[in-house]
Amino acid sequence: MKLLTAVHLDGAQASVAAVSFDAWDAAEATKTYVSRIADIGEKPARGEPDLRELRCVMHLLREHGLEPELILIDGFVHLDADDSPGIGWHLHQALGGKVPVVGISKKRLPGLSAQFEVMREDEMPPLVVTCAGIDLGAAKARLRAMHGRKRVPTLVKLAARLAKNPD
Repeated sequence: MKLLTAVHLDGAQASVAAVSFDAWDAAEATKTYVSRIADIGEKPARGEPDLRELRCVMHLLREHGLEPELILIDGFVHLDADDSPGIGWHLHQALGGKVPVVGISKKRLPGLSAQFEVMREDEMPPLVVTCAGIDLGAAKARLRAMHGRKRVPTLVKLAARLAKNPD
């Protein structure tokens, strides 16, 4: 099972959602999961990494007993071409380096060149893909294969919607 996660932070609270799927071109989730976290702690000091989303995803994995073969996150695994760690890298490490993590973002970071970009259906701007435990070319090909005719794949939209509106 592959798992696509999204986190919605709301002050000191958060909701995290995940959709599981087996085939990369799946139009629907195999199953959905939602967890609420009452207190995720305060935002870190400027310049410190914000690991609140990591805590949320780990909470969801534990609460639902999930052991995915791969995790896609709405965010970055690396923050630049020098592999500066992002939330996805910390997730990969927290899982013992055994579960590949693919980060998908709708925004660019200055340190990431065009090699990290993926065009879907000629929609601009491109998505940005970073990863750990899987080849970048393979991650980009899988993202291109995901269901949805627009820039953002169907299951990515579903996870974000579930995280923002968990009821």
